[in-house]
Amino acid sequence: MANQSTIGPSVKIKGEIGGSENLFIEGEVEGLVTLPGQTLTIGPAGQLKCDVDAKQVIVHGKVVGSLRASDLIEVKKSATVDGQLATHRLIIEDGADVKVRVDMSRNGNTNTP
Repeated sequence: MANQSTIGPSVKIKGEIGGSENLFIEGEVEGLVTLPGQTLTIGPAGQLKCDVDAKQVIVHGKVVGSLRASDLIEVKKSATVDGQLATHRLIIEDGADVKVRVDMSRNGNTNTP
């Protein structure tokens, strides 16, 4: 199992976050999150105003910005997403609040939306 870091609900970050382990966000992040080959999970209390690049992105909270995943984006029913999605696989649960442009390229390339 891969290591996971957590940004707690009382933490607010402006800037760039990068790493080589999975990340769980319950706080507020504004800027850029880059986790190539890793999973980013935005928890129910998580709020992001940023661009994201990861292997997998799982959203339970609120995101405004561009999400790019080389494998999967999963939007849970508790989520609110406003922006752009680029991925090979996409799951949106019933009840999710989603206002996005989606790019699901067939040639194996998920260019930044």
